Amino acid sequence: MPIFRIFHIVYVATAFALGSALRRLHFLPSKPPSSERFRVSLESLGTTFIKFGQALSIRRDILPDDYVVALQKLQDHVSPFPTSVAIEEIERGLGRPVPELFVDLEKTPLAAASVAQVHGARLRDGRSVIVKVRRPGLKRQINQDMRSLFWLARVATVIMPRLRHYQPLRIVSEIWTNLLKEIDFCREARSIRSFVTAFADWPTLKIPDVVDDLVSETVIVQERSSGLRIDDASLRSDGPRLAGNFVDAYLHQIFVLGVFHADPHPGNLFVTKDGRLCLHDFGIVGFLDRGMRHKLAAFATAFVRQDADWLLQAAIDLGILGGELDRSEFRRGLVEIIGDYAALPLKDWSLAEAFLRVTRLGQAQNVFVPLDLLVLMRAMFLAEHTVRILDPDFQLLETLQSKAPGILEAAMKRTDWATTISRTRLDAADTAHDLPSLLSTWVQQLAREGSGLVLSLHVRELKGLHEHLDKSSNRLVLALMAAGLFVSGALLMEAAGPRIFGEVPVFAAFAFALALWFTLRLLRAISRSGRL
Repeated sequence: MPIFRIFHIVYVATAFALGSALRRLHFLPSKPPSSERFRVSLESLGTTFIKFGQALSIRRDILPDDYVVALQKLQDHVSPFPTSVAIEEIERGLGRPVPELFVDLEKTPLAAASVAQVHGARLRDGRSVIVKVRRPGLKRQINQDMRSLFWLARVATVIMPRLRHYQPLRIVSEIWTNLLKEIDFCREARSIRSFVTAFADWPTLKIPDVVDDLVSETVIVQERSSGLRIDDASLRSDGPRLAGNFVDAYLHQIFVLGVFHADPHPGNLFVTKDGRLCLHDFGIVGFLDRGMRHKLAAFATAFVRQDADWLLQAAIDLGILGGELDRSEFRRGLVEIIGDYAALPLKDWSLAEAFLRVTRLGQAQNVFVPLDLLVLMRAMFLAEHTVRILDPDFQLLETLQSKAPGILEAAMKRTDWATTISRTRLDAADTAHDLPSLLSTWVQQLAREGSGLVLSLHVRELKGLHEHLDKSSNRLVLALMAAGLFVSGALLMEAAGPRIFGEVPVFAAFAFALALWFTLRLLRAISRSGRL
């Protein structure tokens, strides 16, 4: 790692820390505040640290609000790089000369940021497009800087052991990984295509598609769209309709698709001439699996219904409350949060803020909230801000109440039985295929050792060892017999012969019933012993 770069980072960090200490001792003026000086310090370190600060701004669970606000103001606009360099990057990324790709490539960039700049162009078939080109050497610079930061974080935890509670190495590693994902335009193109497919039939939303075969890690060509920014004064009369359409689109993304645009600020949203909302820049996308969507729907519904007990359980299930929990203490905190919102007008309710407050209740026990939830929380704050811009009087709570049953149903939707049965049959067939080789291995081992299989045991207590081993071996036999019967039953599902209710073969039903009986006996024995 470049030693001079490390010295530069250490110098900026030391200057910030020393300045903060002198301000606390009143040797220096208190203005500007530490949060603003932290932002300026990151900006002075360049692109990597600007992106690092923006990524760090989602950590509302451990950062004070003033730092979050300051980091969200990090300026991502920088001077454009020369068009000749952009042309070289386009040709290197797409593997063809620019004249073969475009009839015209605009020399002046439409926009320039720390990651990429955008040029307007026209394809040879006449379509108007935008060409997004990554800054040369950006990936190498990010890797060098993040490697230096990772090393410095390791040193800091040695000097100040209490920092380990906040897991700085894990945070740096996580941000590093996600920065590399954000600058990979192949990944962004896949996200765009999935959104285009998901919203193809939506009359209220437009996603400009990627141009086939014109995508690489460093270059992406996309259909060009235009319109008014959502904060344009001329859109105020149409604000309520647009706000409703926006909320519908995000509820669908979060609870149905499980994939959501994680950066819905006004700069990434505009309204087309035909009145549709248009989303841009899919560099940051969040993901929620089916289980997480179910838990999140339960949390949202519990919040809407102001049920403290349900909200507590949902928060634990989500992982935003962890560690050794005093349920009564956390329940009192949740009752207070619910009470605060009950005193507010409906238009001022904020699910994002409530989510954050619940997260901070467990800050001392559970510092590391799952990343997907942090990305979601950031998206929720931005989305609610966007809704307020479109319609300051939008009744978010009323909308959630009316849509809560549908949200919960969509989030809890399970895989159909046909798929489940097919998967079970395939797993059973794989097990049956492997069973002969496993039996052969056991028989060979018995033949070699003569006296039976050798088990290596680590015994903590010798008292009652014989009885304990006898019970354990019985349970093991029961478990093996139950597993074998389940496998046999699954295989017999395809067998000919008499069937129960015209669906399940008699022999398969018998195998499943016997397996279930063995399983219940095993569970009963474990329950009586009080341990597995």
